[in-house]
Formats: sequence, structure tokens, C-alpha cells
Amino acid sequence: MDLYRDFILDHYENPRNFGHLDHPTSVETLFNSACGDKLTIEVMIETKKPAGAVITDIRFTGQGCAISQAAASLLTEEVKGKAVSAVMALPAGGMEKLLGTKLTASRVRCATLPLEALQKALVKTRGFRVR
Repeated sequence: MDLYRDFILDHYENPRNFGHLDHPTSVETLFNSACGDKLTIEVMIETKKPAGAVITDIRFTGQGCAISQAAASLLTEEVKGKAVSAVMALPAGGMEKLLGTKLTASRVRCATLPLEALQKALVKTRGFRVR
């Protein structure tokens, strides 16, 4: 097995930040009908930080392919503690970089589902816009 597959499988089999938050600021659920992935993102935002609104905690639940679940695990690690404005500026193409591999066209939606769910949750909560 190559290194990237081991990395993705580790996040799939041992997802980080999997579960629920007690009182999330926002929740968003998305479904990828092409693959059957279903993902819910729960996020806590603190607005009284020097950098503005910051993601203080994040969790996800759902089921799906290894790419979508690993992408959710990696994304939650990446954005915890970051300014909401920086997270809203993340491009969908950045998910391939986070996963450390080039994805086939059929897997791009699997990888971008967690970011789309997170950004929709942030838009819904505070009116932030994707740049």
C-alpha cells in the first residue's frame, strides 16, 4: 500500500473529531447522491476573539466512502482554531492538497463535501460569504 492510501485509511478508520457537540453554533447536513455519502458538520464559533469569529470546536458524523470520511477528519483538524474568514476563503481544490493526492473526477465531490457543509453552516449562522 502506498503512503497516501495509508494516510487516508488511517483517517477513515480512526476519524478525528467524529461525534457531536453539546450546543453547536451551527449544523449542516449534506448528501452526495452520486456516491451515497452523508455528512453532518457541527461547529462552535466564538466571536469575541481578536481575530474576529473563530472556530473553537468542530465535529462531524455520517457515513460514506473513505475519501469523504477522511476528508472530513482532516478538515476538522485543519480548521479548529482558525478564523472563520480564513475558512470561508478555502477553495474546494484545497481538499486534494489536504488529502495529499490527486483525485479522479468521480471522487472530487466526495472530498469537497465536508468543506461545502462547513461553509454552508458558517453562512447560515453568521451570514459569511464564500470568497
